[in-house]
Amino acid sequence: MRVLITGANGFLGYSLSALLLKKGVAVIATGSGPCRLPFQENSLFRYIPMDITVPAAVHQQIKLAAADIIVHTAAMSKPDECELHPEKAYAVNVRGTAEVLEAAASIGSHFLFLSTDFIFDGQTGMYQEEDPPGPVNYYGQTKLEAELLTRQYPFDYSIARTVLVYGNNRSGRKNILGMVKEKLEKGEVFKVVDDQLRTPTFIEDLSFGIWKMIEQRPKGIFHIAGEEQMTPYEMAVRTAKFLGYNVNLLQRVNASTFTEPAKRPLKTGFDITKAKKELGYQPVPFEKGLELTFYQK
Repeated sequence: MRVLITGANGFLGYSLSALLLKKGVAVIATGSGPCRLPFQENSLFRYIPMDITVPAAVHQQIKLAAADIIVHTAAMSKPDECELHPEKAYAVNVRGTAEVLEAAASIGSHFLFLSTDFIFDGQTGMYQEEDPPGPVNYYGQTKLEAELLTRQYPFDYSIARTVLVYGNNRSGRKNILGMVKEKLEKGEVFKVVDDQLRTPTFIEDLSFGIWKMIEQRPKGIFHIAGEEQMTPYEMAVRTAKFLGYNVNLLQRVNASTFTEPAKRPLKTGFDITKAKKELGYQPVPFEKGLELTFYQK
């Protein structure tokens, strides 16, 4: 089995590539720019530079790769950047997805698209797969449009939605846990929102959930996330206590404290019953995720 991953230089790309290689799966990693993954010595690993906003490159490389499954994780994923640069966001998240889908269809690959809780309006939270979407920012809108394109794919497809991913980001970009550690070990005050509910997702759980989807090739949408609903502030407090840092340096604020271009949904989080029942997915508790984030070699 050959799996092609778009956006492989990112947080999920690193973790998923590592897991698939351990499973003995051939990985064709793609990304814009040079490879930042440390797997080049593995005979099952190959990296191909591929910018999804360049149609000719997408079609050429996907046809040459002839992968059985394409996992499309490449995206412009920072909500504020999407809000400030909507044309670029549309080019990457919508038109880029359309090109990858068209190229995938030319070889009949199974298509697995990574989506987000930000397709929902945040009014209720703990969303199930069939709940109606209603994005409140442009990032969520582009991901929803990409989902709709994926549902028109003429061959088998699946969609994995996730929420606020955390863990040891070896690819570089810090997530909330890394920011908490960095700020508190310097003795700096860190303002964290306490009016947004999420079900934080450990990166290795997300990779495992996607692996189960690759292995079983189910059709349709699956929510892959953690089980515990909490705010970013609660995540920060639990992280500080776990690491032995001064919790008093964490300042509880609400979303209105920050002048962010993109509105955030207040309550998201996912009901993961379907993934547990049909995929055998079971996320680790948040405390275990902290342990694996900071102490796993």
